[in-house]
Amino acid sequence: MFAIMKAATSACLLLATITVSIPGASANDKPILDAVAANGAEQLQLLEATVNQNSGTLNVEGVRKVGEIYRRELEDIGFAVRWIDMPQSMARGGHLVAERDFGDGPNLLLIGHIDTVFEPDSPFQRFERDGDKLRGPGISDMKGGNAVVIYAMRALIDADAIKGGKVTIFFTGDEESVGAPLAEARKDLIAAGKAADYALNFEGGSPEWAVVGRRGSSKWKLEVTGKRAHSSGIFSDGSGAGAAFEMARILNRFYGEVRGPLGLTFNPGMVAAGSAIDPVGSAGAVTLSGKDNVIAETAIASGGLRFMNDAQLRAAENLMRGIVEDSLPLTRATITFQDRYPAMELTKANEALLDRLNAVHARLGLEPAKSFPPEGRGAADISFVAPYVASMDGLGVAGTGAHTVKEDMDLTSLQQATQRTALLVADLLASDPVQ
Repeated sequence: MFAIMKAATSACLLLATITVSIPGASANDKPILDAVAANGAEQLQLLEATVNQNSGTLNVEGVRKVGEIYRRELEDIGFAVRWIDMPQSMARGGHLVAERDFGDGPNLLLIGHIDTVFEPDSPFQRFERDGDKLRGPGISDMKGGNAVVIYAMRALIDADAIKGGKVTIFFTGDEESVGAPLAEARKDLIAAGKAADYALNFEGGSPEWAVVGRRGSSKWKLEVTGKRAHSSGIFSDGSGAGAAFEMARILNRFYGEVRGPLGLTFNPGMVAAGSAIDPVGSAGAVTLSGKDNVIAETAIASGGLRFMNDAQLRAAENLMRGIVEDSLPLTRATITFQDRYPAMELTKANEALLDRLNAVHARLGLEPAKSFPPEGRGAADISFVAPYVASMDGLGVAGTGAHTVKEDMDLTSLQQATQRTALLVADLLASDPVQ
């Protein structure tokens, strides 16, 4: 039971905990649904406590404190819990992994993340409730989803509904700003994915859709040099075009020649040009100096690139390299790429998982969920395991305003998401893995 707050809070007293009769639910479903409802007040307490504890990605102590709250919850229902530390140089909190073996059967991986985009200096720090509208940092992205995972498992265990299989819960501590090197930051998650038969992620949620494909993301950096000279000589054989014009040429050709394929986007998020550019502090921060009557000697641009699959990414990279190499007079440019999140490609195995979910929807009296268009979703931790295992995302709570001080969550979605997760997990653990 939730160890942090034994007494019901005023918010919890307002939470309905009565199971509504669901005509399509089977006799085996009823004990699970009843358990979800019975634990609803405690689930909300857990959510409030974790939202009120700051866990911005760079707040290592805060990430660990939220992890300790989850540890107590998961150990209480029989999970063996461990914390994976990251090297100190990465300045990240690490990851929480909880495992329970119920016997022979499939291996199910449930994924969430502990961190938020709101660091301790953010003005947005506390849980608030206005009727069925809940607000708070990370409440939908994704402490609400984590609460769904934990209380779906609690309901299944309370109802004695799991007869076999293994469940691994993996909550990362740096999803919003992944530590470097990436290979170190995600090696344990990838290993868990390779060992699993199914992987489910709980980023956002709605009964109307599920995510069985989503784009990957990478970074690119463009660096340009030109000849520093008096501006009166610009375009001459002795002075050339300068770094600013070369940067403009490259970005304009990117816009005209690289864009177009479905789902491929690239954004120059930072652009600077002048006599001297020096990086300062965090990535993307620079100091710039220059004069109106001096030809820019250096220019830099960096941005993100999002893609549907690896082939699309590599084709875009090759085209961008070709454009960069076609330099204006007396300039030189280089572009480098940094892979981050792979794409979650739409596969038959993923679509089969969606069919499994919709079988649950039918029992809950919900309309079939549609596949969210992959080009409309960004990268997430599920992308690291999707190349190795049948995967689905979008199973968390419904909310709006993620990554803003207006982030909110629909309270009614908490119980609904927990219901469908519990039934889906029970079904997957009792069946043969999809191919």
